Amino acid sequence: MSSDPQVYPVPPGQWPVTREPCPDGLAEGTAPAPVQEAAKRALDIALASVLIVISAPVLLLLACLVRSTSAGPVFFRQERLGRDMRPFTMFKLRSMYVNNDDRIHRAYVTRMLTAKQEVTTANGGLFKLVDDPRITPLGTWLRRSSLDELPQLFNVLRGDMSLVGPRPMLSWEVQLLTGRDRLRFMVKPGMTGLWQVSGRSRLPMRKALELDVEYARRRSMLLDLTILARTAPALFRGGAS
Repeated sequence: MSSDPQVYPVPPGQWPVTREPCPDGLAEGTAPAPVQEAAKRALDIALASVLIVISAPVLLLLACLVRSTSAGPVFFRQERLGRDMRPFTMFKLRSMYVNNDDRIHRAYVTRMLTAKQEVTTANGGLFKLVDDPRITPLGTWLRRSSLDELPQLFNVLRGDMSLVGPRPMLSWEVQLLTGRDRLRFMVKPGMTGLWQVSGRSRLPMRKALELDVEYARRRSMLLDLTILARTAPALFRGGAS
């Protein structure tokens, strides 16, 4: 047990205290350069605005389908943790039945993150169950195509998220991370990211977390543009992020 990674709970908005060494070349808590930060924000606003306009008819059609195929609201709102572990409300098209129990999902993610050996999955996404009874028939397709994530473009405009970054995490998931994993919170979460274009559902969950940290270390405009260019082919290969 002494060799297992240790978890250090941290209040939202505070940088984690860890006994693990930081990755080479990146001091804990290092912020992106102001010029790089401004350029990334400008890219987010420009592309998100264009994508919202282009996808508006599709989003309206999907909203009608969600409302007509199952009871409940069109949009799903959930608190996630963003940069510096600050909470924000993330938007999605609702893909689940209302009033469902999330214990089965918590158990699944906990097992994947705490397993002694790497566990791979062939489902629609590392953090999503196969044959999840909480998912509506339409929701299964929305998740597989990642169309349920279109409303996150508004999160990007609001500044809660970026087009490219680590996956936005739930607060209870953070308690399963090690100090090194928490370096991912140096940057805003993204709609797509390094692990989504590096294997998606074929990756072990622990490897996906390592890629989130790698993105935080290597972040640059060139890397963002490369990930954006590779996102569409990754979606066509299947599996929702």
